Amino acid sequence: MIAVAIAALLIALHSVFSQLSAPRVYDADDTEIAVSAGDRFSVRVPDDPAGGYRWIIAEPRPDPAVLKAAGAEGGTSGPPPAGTARHLAFEAVGPGRTDLRLLRCRRCGPGAADEEGARSLNFRVTVG
Repeated sequence: MIAVAIAALLIALHSVFSQLSAPRVYDADDTEIAVSAGDRFSVRVPDDPAGGYRWIIAEPRPDPAVLKAAGAEGGTSGPPPAGTARHLAFEAVGPGRTDLRLLRCRRCGPGAADEEGARSLNFRVTVG
């Protein structure tokens, strides 16, 4: 009986620690992001692959000594109005402050911010 209780306690502790150490997810309206060096986090943005749109990191790019891109996952259900979201992952590299600008575009070349349907999101990222 004691062994079962200890096993249950260890499983519960593992679950709690996994949730606490999971990367934090920020939504499009979380314009201020504060993390520690070495932290990973993602920004959840509305996904619209059927409309031909995709999200990119726009110019000016974030300071690479402070923040770097770490990939993306898409097609998950979430709060955005369309019902699906893409998670753009980032890693906090070192202390400092930088701006992160995301752009939803189709062609995503020069002048993409002026495309019909383009949308930009701006975040201030502080790494402590």
